[in-house]
Amino acid sequence: MDNLPSPDEWVRRIAKLQERLALADLSGCLITQNVGIYYYTGSMQAGYVFIPASGEPTYYVRRSVVRALAESRIRAVELVAFRTFGEQLQRDYPAVFAGKERSANIGADLDVMPAQLFLKLGEVIPGARFTDASSILRQMRSVKSSYEVERISRAAEAVAAALEEGLAELRPGLTELELMAIIENGLRRRGHIGLMRMRGYNQEIMTGIVSAGEAAAEPSYFDGPAGGRGLSPASPKSVSLRPIGRDEPILLDLGCCIDGYVIDQTRTAVIGKLEPALEAAYRVSEDIIKAAEGLLRPGATPEQAYFRALDMAKEVGLAEHFMGSGKDQVKFLGHGIGLEIDEWPVLAKGFRDPLEPGMTLAVEPKFTFPGLGVVGIENTYLITEDGCQALTLSPEKLYVL
Repeated sequence: MDNLPSPDEWVRRIAKLQERLALADLSGCLITQNVGIYYYTGSMQAGYVFIPASGEPTYYVRRSVVRALAESRIRAVELVAFRTFGEQLQRDYPAVFAGKERSANIGADLDVMPAQLFLKLGEVIPGARFTDASSILRQMRSVKSSYEVERISRAAEAVAAALEEGLAELRPGLTELELMAIIENGLRRRGHIGLMRMRGYNQEIMTGIVSAGEAAAEPSYFDGPAGGRGLSPASPKSVSLRPIGRDEPILLDLGCCIDGYVIDQTRTAVIGKLEPALEAAYRVSEDIIKAAEGLLRPGATPEQAYFRALDMAKEVGLAEHFMGSGKDQVKFLGHGIGLEIDEWPVLAKGFRDPLEPGMTLAVEPKFTFPGLGVVGIENTYLITEDGCQALTLSPEKLYVL
């Protein structure tokens, strides 16, 4: 299969956004972030994309123009100079940018745009009033096409195979870093681009988290139920140099990015036997994810699955360990996934827009026990016409080695 979908994919994406821009009374949308640029052009060269509420969009490229011209599925032109960007926009879209006398209401990805760029754009495009269109842009990407689902599924295949390779080499004394290196080698050989993108400010993510025992339960800045010790304060999450021992939980929270699209999967393993309290908590995570599957269907709201999970954790006396511990507990059960690992919708309080066919979500019930470790499971699901379908492929079990 070609690494890019048919041109119709971009026609649909742009038409869908233009429809929303018109409903929001926006004259157009300026996209400045790499992921958004890629989504609407098929290229990720430095520049900006302007999509009018009606008419042809344009990709203004700083570097590399040659590559953007070869890759872009929409009109691409050279951005002559940033200081004259406003003049270039006015020449291309005179009906939108009528000059200083009348300002155009332009949506933009303000949730990720640096403040300095926002201020500079205000100077060079005086005929624009920028409005935050980030919620529109995120909603547009929440429903995936068949091409996007196929990419995520390919990433799932890579994770499943690489996990098995890692587990085959797992033994007491192997460090978290050594185990992750084995798994990452398997992922890279299968097309993993080597990173997974996040939208959240100052949120970074490696290929995932491989962490054992108390190291997995150490608090971290990362906005997730588990962070891991990390290699140093400069990288305070994921793997460390800690040797993996017997009879302790090993958290295997893995991702893979194929052609920009990400899968997210967690499995728990142990060399020997988990102590009864940890194994019981793991079984509850399996119960929660099965209950969530019953609520992942068109028309249901994301917060329903979250509230049900909270109730289930409370019913068995594990509320204080669910999705973190103490002040480091996170307030969600899962998240949308696609070009970024933290997409919409989020399975959390306040997300009440109904689920739709084509949405992809990672569901990750986990329990954190300070000083002992983290146990849990995570699958990525596709919302279908009548329910959901797991895209992750690894067996849903506690891996006992």
